[in-house]
Amino acid sequence: MQTPTHATYLAAELRLPTNWLDYTILAIYFVVVLGIGFAARRSVKTSLDFFLSGRSLPAWITGLAFISANLAATEILGMAANSAQYGAYTVHWYWIGAIPAMVFLGLVMMPFYYGSKVRSVPEMLLLRFDKWAHLLSSALFAFAAILIAGVNLYALAIVVEALLGWPQWVAIVVAGAFVLAYITLGGLSSAIYNEVLQFFVILAALIPIVVLGLKKVGGWDGLTDKLTAEHGANFTTAWGGTGIGSDNPLGANWLTIVLGLGFVLSFGYWTTNFAEVQRALSAKNLSAAQRTPLIAAFPKIFIVFLVMIPGLTAAALIPGFGTEQSGYQYNDAIPYLMEQLLPNGVLGIAVTGLLAAFMAGMAANVSSFNTVFTNDIWGRYVVKGREDAYYVRFGRLITVIGVCASVGTAFLASSFSNIMSYLQTLFSFFNVPMFVVFIVGMFWKRASVKSGFWGLLAGTVAAMVNYFWIYKQGIIDIPSDQGANFVSAIVGFVAGAVVMVAVSLFTAPKPAEELQGLVYGTRSPGMSEAPAEGDDAWYRRPALLGWGAIVLAAACYIPFSF
Repeated sequence: MQTPTHATYLAAELRLPTNWLDYTILAIYFVVVLGIGFAARRSVKTSLDFFLSGRSLPAWITGLAFISANLAATEILGMAANSAQYGAYTVHWYWIGAIPAMVFLGLVMMPFYYGSKVRSVPEMLLLRFDKWAHLLSSALFAFAAILIAGVNLYALAIVVEALLGWPQWVAIVVAGAFVLAYITLGGLSSAIYNEVLQFFVILAALIPIVVLGLKKVGGWDGLTDKLTAEHGANFTTAWGGTGIGSDNPLGANWLTIVLGLGFVLSFGYWTTNFAEVQRALSAKNLSAAQRTPLIAAFPKIFIVFLVMIPGLTAAALIPGFGTEQSGYQYNDAIPYLMEQLLPNGVLGIAVTGLLAAFMAGMAANVSSFNTVFTNDIWGRYVVKGREDAYYVRFGRLITVIGVCASVGTAFLASSFSNIMSYLQTLFSFFNVPMFVVFIVGMFWKRASVKSGFWGLLAGTVAAMVNYFWIYKQGIIDIPSDQGANFVSAIVGFVAGAVVMVAVSLFTAPKPAEELQGLVYGTRSPGMSEAPAEGDDAWYRRPALLGWGAIVLAAACYIPFSF
């Protein structure tokens, strides 16, 4: 469901009436961001400090950074756009499309990641398979990270141009320069501490929009009444119209939602996306690493309301919101409400929150890119065996190159009026095939050394073929981009798994003694860490936190199921 290129620009009438107070709030935020970068610089003495914060951070810091790294402006604008376009189906991206996978990461996969002392997700494939699987996964991840960072920059540019009147190049240069400055100065620690700050700034920006928006439409009952009259009853339910063969705004049935989004796309993103996992790897011990995604799961359950309600509100206030007749596109939902509802001062906080979200998303991808490129590509295959200080210097250099490359990829997002569709497309291409390689390798000892490379390649190619040929050429009719993404994810997963099994049957497996700590049911020394004395409080028990998050997410479905 693509729109003409001109639709990627926000509506011109969304210019915000900002004044000196709003710009003062914005300036204070940028000063604090740079201050954190300079403060974090003092702790950077080794490459482990620069790339993984010396594995020294407490769980509550890494947990908030984990969720903030995901809560980028592409997430905020994209999920609000999803809601304006598809309605309450947006809850699926959170309650089934995030929470189970985050719990699985914490309880099942973090012991393997942290216990093996890897510095990145691709390095895990080097240990389980061979250098070819490692090199391919490193290259694919580095490429995807730059593409996603570019999405954040492009989205920031069009939003700032529409809301504040800044030229696009000014917005790109300012945001890129600040992200570059604080990551280059303080490495991952600077990014993480800024992400904790950005989490609270983003909440301060979204909450007033939600409260004032609901007041404008007459509360939740007024909102649902207007949307039902305009779009039908299914628009405000989670599962309405999702029977196989039924029509619904999302263009997907319950099977593709559960398998495509709830399993393949969700697990592929949350368990193998190094931009997220890197935050957990920086934790001070295995217990803190496990609790990182579990702590993040609880705010994730409720953040859906902060991004979904603005999209629903915009759709209720303007009939046909997102169509050419309305004069707005779906990405305009939150900027439109900012312009309509927020007074000066609060407006400055909202603009700062959007900028913070863009910077958090970009910083997460740039910091993970510099780690993978430096350690997994440059240090492993190009310049090996140099002193530690060399790799810190190179990490700073590649950060500069990564930010510049992000600027070059920013305009690839220009053909999508719903930027979340674009991101989900990238995830189906790059994260899902890596997940199938991980999951087969982790649970099947017979998976051979060669199967990792061929499974990853087959899954990536199959997902791309499904999207660009079968869907785009109309060979099979799929109602929407999001529905096509779900199908591409399933196709990529199945193709990768089938190829891995086939290759494994004809090639030699890895010796059993080399699989300790790499296959489920085996243990490495790092996985046998005992909890510290007095460290058994309920909030430090990963299993209790994990199951609590799943039960709470499942309970949230009840009001949206009827």
